[in-house]
Amino acid sequence: MPSSLLLLLLLTASFLLISSPVFASEYDHKYQPDEAVKLWVNKVGPYNNPQETYNYYSLPFCRKPSNPGHKWGGLGEVLGGNELIDSQFDIKFQKNVEKATICELQLDESKVNQFKEAIENNYWFEFFMDDLPFWGFVGELHTDRNSDSKHMLFTHKNITIHYNKDQIIHVNLTQENPRPLEAGKTLDMTYSVTWTETNITFARRFDVYLDYHFFEHQIHWFSIFNSFMMVIFLTGLVSMILMRTLRNDYAKYAREDDDLDSLERDVSEESGWKLVHGDVFRPPRNLALLSAVVGTGAQLALLILLVILFAIVATLYIGRGAIVTTFIVCYALTSFVSGYVSGGMYSRHGGKNWIKSMILTASLFPFLCFGIGFVLNTIAIFYGSLAAIPFGTMVVVFVIWAFISFPLALLGTVVGRNWSGAPSNPCRVKTIPRPIPDKKWYLTPSVVSVMGGLLPFGSIFIEMYFVFTSFWNYKVYYVYGFMLLVFLILIIVTVCVTIVGTYFLLNAENYHWQWTSFFSAASTAIYVYLYSIYYYYVKTKMSGFFQTSFYFGYTAMFCFGLGILCGAVGYLGSNLFVRRIYRNIKCD
Repeated sequence: MPSSLLLLLLLTASFLLISSPVFASEYDHKYQPDEAVKLWVNKVGPYNNPQETYNYYSLPFCRKPSNPGHKWGGLGEVLGGNELIDSQFDIKFQKNVEKATICELQLDESKVNQFKEAIENNYWFEFFMDDLPFWGFVGELHTDRNSDSKHMLFTHKNITIHYNKDQIIHVNLTQENPRPLEAGKTLDMTYSVTWTETNITFARRFDVYLDYHFFEHQIHWFSIFNSFMMVIFLTGLVSMILMRTLRNDYAKYAREDDDLDSLERDVSEESGWKLVHGDVFRPPRNLALLSAVVGTGAQLALLILLVILFAIVATLYIGRGAIVTTFIVCYALTSFVSGYVSGGMYSRHGGKNWIKSMILTASLFPFLCFGIGFVLNTIAIFYGSLAAIPFGTMVVVFVIWAFISFPLALLGTVVGRNWSGAPSNPCRVKTIPRPIPDKKWYLTPSVVSVMGGLLPFGSIFIEMYFVFTSFWNYKVYYVYGFMLLVFLILIIVTVCVTIVGTYFLLNAENYHWQWTSFFSAASTAIYVYLYSIYYYYVKTKMSGFFQTSFYFGYTAMFCFGLGILCGAVGYLGSNLFVRRIYRNIKCD
């Protein structure tokens, strides 16, 4: 246990370092005149396929014969498919370079074909200097008078660096001198460096990467207002209609009237949710699985809230892979919550095999992600892409789960069983289950489940567009205040919609509300996935098996998590509602 505690402390310290603004990755971001400044080459790939990236030198770019250094930026950077290699360009702070030779590129048939394929697929590359990314294209197609296309390779890189006193503020790349690709020719690959002073402060140097017009568009504000109005409508529906009906039911149920005719009339009118009071707290089918997904969903809800808050406070979009690292570390540290919620729920419903429940809770979502990730990783390895996760990184992730997440889930399960596992149902469960009468099709659990996700999806629909565009179209997502507000709206809408669905189901004298409430909220993820299919074919230009599998694989992983989160929120909200309405009736 001491080793686990030590590892936990180390990861916590790393997390605090990562989640703070970046001030110490390239030394201290301060340079002396003529001090060497490293230019790192990262990756190259088709512009329309963001995840299909390869090592920069997978294309036959020439480089110096000496062994270049590599830069490792942490777990999130590796998982994000980054591999920074020292370009060995001779760049010094505030020292202009008119024209320097990188190397002489001797073209043969194989190199020409590689470059031609890259130019035809619109390959781009990414460089880093002082943690600032900048991009360029490998080449371009020129069309002559005969409508024949010539493949032109850019041979000169002009790097413009803006600085403020002793700090680098912005780096820009322009490419010049395109040359046709012909086997047997030798091309001089050159670069130049120009230093320009600016008055932009270091704290605002990332502003140039933020698309204010796109994310703070009027449509974005309108969507927030629209979702907020939906919240008002739904909370009004729950409070004004349902609670008014329930108050009338309470009044009739609690009325003591000696008039026999009035009493008989009340008994004959008694129907709906009151008739199933002896079955409504019956343990659900597959209790261990339901407890596991509810516990995992509670953990994911807390996890998303924490990550959004850290992103707001610490501007995590600045650091490469900082969001991914924060997510992994927060997931491990919040595993106690999943165990606590799951263990308490399983014990309250009389579950006996708590070890099975604990293992399901600790491993269900991680192993689901591992399974999808394994398939995608196999595809990435086959393609030789940087998206392939190295074996050592997989071991690190597994160790985090095995020595932090799993023990915390186990501890949470034990605490949940002992502290919140005592049964406290308002009504006693009858021995013989009550038969469920046939009702109209729209009151069946399947219809309630499918329809339940429509309004929650509607509340996040516009935000999904911005999130998808950010992840798949090179936009830096930074409006985490919007995301926090939309997340809270999603929680409220999900709870309200699920409560309404549960009430309709109970009024239909169907007491199998537990799984229905979960699926009613979880169906939000189905609509998000259907939207992702529309987004892929209409809003992107992605192509090829690699990118298609990564797009739908990552989206499936996201939707599984969203479904579990919404399902848990819906179940917990419905559980509070059911316990509240049956607390004030006379149970036999």
